[in-house]
Amino acid sequence: MDILVIGTGMYSTGRGTDSFGTILPSIIETARTGNFIENVFFFGKSVKNSSEAQEKCEEISTLTGVDVNFSTYPSEKYNSSIEDFLTNLKNPTCAIIATPDHLHYEMAKLCLESGLHTLVVKPLTPHFEESKDLASIAKKNNLYGMVEFHKRWDKANIMMKNYIDSGSIGDILYCVVEYSQRKSIPTKNFIEWADKSNILQYLGIHYIDLLYFLTNAKPLRVMAIGQKNWLIKHNINTWDSIQCTIEWVSSDGKNFTQTILTNWIDPENTSAMSDQKIKIIGTKGRFESDQKNRGQYFVSDSQQITQPNPYFCHEYDDEKSKFWSGYGIDSVSSFLKDVDKIFNKSLNVDELEKTRPTFKKSLIVTAIIDSANKSLQNDSSWIDIQFD
Repeated sequence: MDILVIGTGMYSTGRGTDSFGTILPSIIETARTGNFIENVFFFGKSVKNSSEAQEKCEEISTLTGVDVNFSTYPSEKYNSSIEDFLTNLKNPTCAIIATPDHLHYEMAKLCLESGLHTLVVKPLTPHFEESKDLASIAKKNNLYGMVEFHKRWDKANIMMKNYIDSGSIGDILYCVVEYSQRKSIPTKNFIEWADKSNILQYLGIHYIDLLYFLTNAKPLRVMAIGQKNWLIKHNINTWDSIQCTIEWVSSDGKNFTQTILTNWIDPENTSAMSDQKIKIIGTKGRFESDQKNRGQYFVSDSQQITQPNPYFCHEYDDEKSKFWSGYGIDSVSSFLKDVDKIFNKSLNVDELEKTRPTFKKSLIVTAIIDSANKSLQNDSSWIDIQFD
């Protein structure tokens, strides 16, 4: 099969950084373990961006020894639109969308209407009605739509789910999340579109989906408070920090709350790109997970202290080449392997509703984000969540 990746930025290819992102290594590692990937097309914003992405593709192929036929667009020879490109696809193809948040709906709709099984990097869309439309199009066309909520593949979170499912924590009372990133994310990496998103929508949504995955509870209402102190002074009109409280109800009718504290103005000297912690407290027990401090740190004469996460998307050396491993890899690879099985008729699209963060399953999460954004716009009032 062929793969179309829309977006050539930091998460797709590591463009603009000294890494290779997450999607590109995931494709390489999937190709290493299977022989079903034929061509990979990256479609970017400009010839310059695509050219830089092509260099990343060629470099990682050399480093890993995995031979994948990569092409990047637009190019000097091909400067047509994504719409024209989609009409010319011939082999069975799936799509991965890693564009700015506000473009997800447009790009995903194009792919679905072109008959492509589609993976979208979170959030599915910023607005509930957009996500609802995408889920409807996917169902109508019997297509597999999945959101790349990779925290569902993190072993620490699977362990947390096992404790919850076994009853060891008891009735959940509350959940607290702290999640933040460095100032360079909105001011450098995403400067062209940071003011069209916010830190809760772009980042905090991971732990909203995670709690839904852990508990299968339903959200009742949400309230969000935000501050605009630092980014606004740098001509970026979005929230420095957002604090969000969600009231959930479990399947047995018991309410609990989730409080998410997010910001993307951490100092550049912080020891990891993401600082993230979660704790869940119940009537019988508690589970706490420091998902920044994974037990490793590194410091040298030439590099400040860092705390690497070996479990997300990390680069390793073996005797012959480099390889990547982690739950970020597992998430994307799972989608690609699912699609291969669908093409081979060994897996039914409907079966995936039980095990994957599909478009339909992600409607609840989008409804929470949409309602939180409405709360921010309405003096931090409580907003009842509608997701039917």
